[in-house]
Amino acid sequence: MTWVGMLIALAGALGYALGAALQQYEVVAEGVSLSLVRRPRWWVGGIISFTGACLHAVALSFAPLVAVQPISVATLVFAVPLAAFMYGRRPYRAEILGSIAVAVGLLWLMLLVPTHNVTPRLGDAAALGFIAVIGVITLVTQVVAGRVHGASRALLLAVGAGAVTASVSTFVRVVGGGMQGDWGRLVHWFSLAVPVLLVCAVVLLQRSYAVGYFGIAYAGVQVVDPITSVLAGAILLGEPLPTSPSTAVPALMAAALTIGGTITLGRLTPDHHGKPSTPPPVAVSGPVAPRLERAVPVHSAPVDATSRPSTATSELG
Repeated sequence: MTWVGMLIALAGALGYALGAALQQYEVVAEGVSLSLVRRPRWWVGGIISFTGACLHAVALSFAPLVAVQPISVATLVFAVPLAAFMYGRRPYRAEILGSIAVAVGLLWLMLLVPTHNVTPRLGDAAALGFIAVIGVITLVTQVVAGRVHGASRALLLAVGAGAVTASVSTFVRVVGGGMQGDWGRLVHWFSLAVPVLLVCAVVLLQRSYAVGYFGIAYAGVQVVDPITSVLAGAILLGEPLPTSPSTAVPALMAAALTIGGTITLGRLTPDHHGKPSTPPPVAVSGPVAPRLERAVPVHSAPVDATSRPSTATSELG
């Protein structure tokens, strides 16, 4: 059943990538505001992303977090070119190389995690503590992001979004994987926490997309989400982590590849919507040109500034 969950997760991840590219295009144009609800393309992207998220939730019912979460990383190599297509341009070479580096590095890292399907169990105290930790991470990233600009701001917002998204995956795994045919297990506050956390994740995602650096924002979410989910699965749900010393060197190499790809994406220029071309303003030294019309005294006769530039200039002086 693990392979079934992984295939479903792949289908959901591809849909999520397309929806993210559509929504990012609209958010850059409109900003994070209620006016987004008047843009049909944003709704289409949201519906596609929601469908992908639902497939992801179904996949978590068949397979553990450590097997499902890495699948979404592979969509980075599809999401970035899709976003470039939305802006009517070809993907930059750095975008392609950075996306591949992040995807390969994180997939390599996740493949080192052993897959062992255990029934997830999570107590109320541990769940509340987990939410508190995610809340602190989100708050810190939002505060620091408000003091920086550019790619750093997009990455920080993406870290917060990825952490909250990971909490959604964790609770979905607990609810879906712990049902075991008993639908009565859905009647729990965990089931109510999922939509609340999901709304928070969507808002944080839109804020990270609005900065304009889609590559770094999407990569940040795709890196933080699975790593946080795997850690939550290991610490809270008892899912195994690699313990063999022989995996240390490959893990370091995979992490270095992921970090290098993220840095490459972070150095790209932001996406923006094209505007009608206008001639560049002519640079004029000194305050003479902007005040030509005010140079003539009220009591004097009108002066033709084009025919007598020297007179107007002398009066300014």
